[in-house]
Amino acid sequence: MTQVHVGAQQDVAQRKPIPGLFAASMARSSVELKSFFRGWQSMVFTMALPVLTMVVFSAVFTSKVPGTDVDYRLLFIAGIIATGVMSTSFQSLAISVALDREEGVIRRMASSPMPRAAYFVGIMVKAIVTTIVEVIILMVLGVLLYDLPIPSDTERWVTLGWVVLLGVASCSLAGIAYTALIPNARSAAAIATPPFMILQFISGVFFPLLMIPAVLRYIAYAFPLLWMAKGLRYVFLPDSLSSAEPGGVWDLGLVATVLVLWTVGGAILAALVFRWRGQRVK
Repeated sequence: MTQVHVGAQQDVAQRKPIPGLFAASMARSSVELKSFFRGWQSMVFTMALPVLTMVVFSAVFTSKVPGTDVDYRLLFIAGIIATGVMSTSFQSLAISVALDREEGVIRRMASSPMPRAAYFVGIMVKAIVTTIVEVIILMVLGVLLYDLPIPSDTERWVTLGWVVLLGVASCSLAGIAYTALIPNARSAAAIATPPFMILQFISGVFFPLLMIPAVLRYIAYAFPLLWMAKGLRYVFLPDSLSSAEPGGVWDLGLVATVLVLWTVGGAILAALVFRWRGQRVK
C-alpha cells in the first residue's frame, strides 16, 4: 500500500463525524443559555422589566375590578405574566438574533457542516427556559406579595402549561421573522420595543378588555398577547371574572386556535424572510 493511500486512510479515520441535528441542537442550546445568563445586562433588561412593571402598577391599582370583588391588581398580574412571556420570546429573540446576524454568528453557522436548524432550536430552547424562569419568578412574587391565587385544579395547571408553551412558540417565531425589519444590531432594541409596549396597552394587560376602545381592541385581537393574557386570567382568576371579558366567556378554544395559527404562520414567515447575513457581514 502506498504512502498516499495510508495517509488518506488516516485522514478519514481522524476526521470527526458531523454532528447530527439533536447533538448540534443541544450544543447550540447550551451556548445560548450560557451566553444569556452570563450577560447580566440583557438578562436584567429582559427579565427584570416585567417584575418592575408588576411591582409599580400593583402599587397603583388597589381598587376592585368594576362589578366584582376581585382586586384589580390580580387581573393586572395575570396580564403581566403574559407580558413576561412576550418579553423573553419576541423581544429578547428579535434583539439577540439581530446581534448574532450582524456579528456573523449566523453566517458562520450557515457555512459550517452543522445543521442550520440547530441554531433555531438553540434559540427556541433559550426562549423556553428563560420564559419558564420568568413565569415562576412572577408567580412567586404575585403569590407572596399580592395574594395571587394558585391555580386551583388540574385543568387550570394544564391550561397554564399550553398557554405558556404556545405563547413562547408563537412569539419566538414572530420575533425571528421580525428581524427582517431590523437593519442592524444598534437599532434592534429601538425597533423591537415599540410593538411590545403598544400591545401591552391595548391587549387587556393594564385594563379590562371592555374598558379598551373597540377599534384598539380589534387590532389587539390579531396578536398573541391579548390571547395569552386572556388564557392566563382564566388560570389565576375566579370564574366570576369572566363577566369582565367580551361576551362574558373565557373562549379557551379560541385562545388555543389563535396561538396555534400564529405559531404556524410565524414559522412560515420566518422561513421566507429570515436573513443569514447582516449588513456589515459580506
